[in-house]
Amino acid sequence: MSREEHNGTQRAATPWRLGIYAAVVAVTVGGAYWATRGASAPTPMAAEHNHAAASGAQSASPVMLTPEQAQRIGVTYAVATVGPLEREVRTVGQITYDETRLHTITPKIDGYVEQLLVNATGQPVALGQALLTIYSPMLVQAQEELLLAGRLTRDVAAASSDAQRSAANLLESSRRRLTYWDIPASDVASIEESGMVRRTLTLRSPAAGYVLEKNVVAGQRIMAGEALYRVADLRSVWVEGEVFEQDLAQVRVGQLVHADFEALPGDHRMGRIGYVYPTISAETRTARVRLVLTNNDLRLKPGMYATLRIVGTDRAQALTIPRDAVLSTGERHVVFVREANGQLAPREVALGIANDARVEILRGISAGDTVVASATFLVDAESNLGKSLGGMGNMPGMDMSTPPTPLPMTTGTPPAPVPAKPQRDPMADMPGMDHAAPLTPKPKPRVPPSSSHDGHRML
Repeated sequence: MSREEHNGTQRAATPWRLGIYAAVVAVTVGGAYWATRGASAPTPMAAEHNHAAASGAQSASPVMLTPEQAQRIGVTYAVATVGPLEREVRTVGQITYDETRLHTITPKIDGYVEQLLVNATGQPVALGQALLTIYSPMLVQAQEELLLAGRLTRDVAAASSDAQRSAANLLESSRRRLTYWDIPASDVASIEESGMVRRTLTLRSPAAGYVLEKNVVAGQRIMAGEALYRVADLRSVWVEGEVFEQDLAQVRVGQLVHADFEALPGDHRMGRIGYVYPTISAETRTARVRLVLTNNDLRLKPGMYATLRIVGTDRAQALTIPRDAVLSTGERHVVFVREANGQLAPREVALGIANDARVEILRGISAGDTVVASATFLVDAESNLGKSLGGMGNMPGMDMSTPPTPLPMTTGTPPAPVPAKPQRDPMADMPGMDHAAPLTPKPKPRVPPSSSHDGHRML
């Protein structure tokens, strides 16, 4: 058969071969679909396994630890006890002036400052100390009326009782006017004794303390009601602190407060809350509380910062455990209780108030129960690991049983190796893929020498 005839035969057989391959593939795919058409829906066992896995994430299983294991991971135990629970609220405060001991000194007359006796801010002043001398036409007129009333009283001494009474009332009215203008009674008596009008009079301090503000200088014209000095008595100061609104329920008037000051190491003061302000700051969500402290040694200076510790007994009888014993997941609170058989069983609890060391338990455990006090996270991890491994036992393809123990090896002749099974080419049946042995081309027959068609001899 010539090469052209052979190629034509192969081209004629190719469509039949492709058709056979397509039929084989279609039968294979159809059989696979028929065999696996019911496997897409989850089986009851798989559904049960998924539910167990979900519940395992929300709950833990009991854990059994030997004393050596507990010591190795740092597990300690504590007993739930009933007793008073003290809660301490910490905050930062600042010393400020006692507003009940602030005084603003103002004149009640118009005039001119002749001499300024207290002339510096921060200067201490005593009660009745001279502040300044003032010239005032009003004071001069009042002195003249006082002296005139005194002479009138002496002139009517022999007159009727009504005239004497009227003169005495006029004299008393003149004295009262000067007193109402903050002229001391001693100065008024001195004017009457001398019988002379004074050009200037002295204004004195109505309170003791330190000058916080000075708004006057010598030679200044002052008017009635003008604030000349602001004086504070620093023998008592306030400490104002900020308390978060979630802690306000633990703060009340009269509660004992400990105060420490960074500027005065070792100087510990104690006082009581004098007032809780009725408003909350919208920016910081805090309310101010006021503490009153005595300051006879004047070491506490307004503007100093203080650390306040507000201590109070919130519960007289509360069931409490160490704070580290509670494992909080965000949705629930769990503690591990050591049972009689030594197992550590997880229990969900409800929490009450807490301080830095202990927390109140409202329900979930009883007094006398022994709980894990430290390394709770590691115990929880061990519990969740056991729960997860237990839940995987029913998964398809997961054999959680103990593997069989291999037989001991014998000292004999080793078994003969099993010959490997030949592997079949998986692409042998794919359409268009001819993996048969390639055809060896036949040798071309040699043509004997002959004459050409032209009659010439082929050399």
